Amino acid sequence: MGEESRVTRPGPVEVKPQWVKSGTGGLYSLPGAINCWEPLPVVPHRLLLSIDDDDDDDSVWMLPPPRSVSMESVNMRHVLRWGPLQAPCNMTVLYSVQFQGEFELTVLNDSWVDAPECQQTPHTHCDLTFDLGSDSDYNLHVRAQCGSQLSPWTKLSRPFNRRDTVLTVPEMAVTAVGDALQVLFDRLPLTAVVMVTVWKRDNELQTVVYKMPAEQTTLHVAALQEGAEYCVKAQTVLHTQKHSRSTDAQCVSITGPDSAWKRPTTVTVTVIIMAGLLFALFWSVVHCRPDACQTYFHKEPLPHSLQPDWDIKIPLNPEEAGLCEVHVVPSVDS
Repeated sequence: MGEESRVTRPGPVEVKPQWVKSGTGGLYSLPGAINCWEPLPVVPHRLLLSIDDDDDDDSVWMLPPPRSVSMESVNMRHVLRWGPLQAPCNMTVLYSVQFQGEFELTVLNDSWVDAPECQQTPHTHCDLTFDLGSDSDYNLHVRAQCGSQLSPWTKLSRPFNRRDTVLTVPEMAVTAVGDALQVLFDRLPLTAVVMVTVWKRDNELQTVVYKMPAEQTTLHVAALQEGAEYCVKAQTVLHTQKHSRSTDAQCVSITGPDSAWKRPTTVTVTVIIMAGLLFALFWSVVHCRPDACQTYFHKEPLPHSLQPDWDIKIPLNPEEAGLCEVHVVPSVDS
């Protein structure tokens, strides 16, 4: 017999996936041999644009981007504003806003978050006060939509930080309540405190400073000197040590602890007395009999000068006197 032929079978070949970078920056694995390439599925260009929001190819967008995007931040209230769409649209133009903080930028791989209250809104402003809740920098952008047509995103020119907010002078009202001061505030910024300074008039060297959180809105300063005049001023301060200008000084006199009840008591007693007098007068008019009324309310006789018993003589000419003569004709018995 001849030599026995031997067939050598190849061993298992390790197949490594091939990673191919797509146009959106993602990686796709292709199974198969090392030298085997499979084509990627064709992805429509518009789908790629919906994945990559930062594409600057304006030729594929149907609408122009919004203009004049700006941030208005006053007293920790942050409002993003932009100009209306400069293009014809047969229906209501809608706008959508997204923001990106430090967490979205670093941890969530440069992702953007929809502002919940500003999606498909017809307004050209967006209140982001509760969305921008930290002291980090935020990127913001907005785009327009007309039906199925979209515009590119327009990004705010520079990142916004709520520490850049503008603080205005707080609205303050001061009243005296007995031997105490009551200081009222209106529309204070969130996360702020109010520094209230109180001193006796003509003695500004001895001041007392009270620190009040913005949620309180009312400050009560008790046990003050009766008859003295006290002055108050205040300013708003953020935890970043940013502060507003101080209010003008408002001064009131302390009337004392008794004045709190004296004035309402006086008014109440006066009203009761007047009501009693009116009731007595009304009752007397209704229940007064004629004889009793004549007794208590008798008539005074008229003075002689006012009585109508005057002898008035008017001079007449002879013709008029003849006409006025009265002739008495005796009656004739039949």
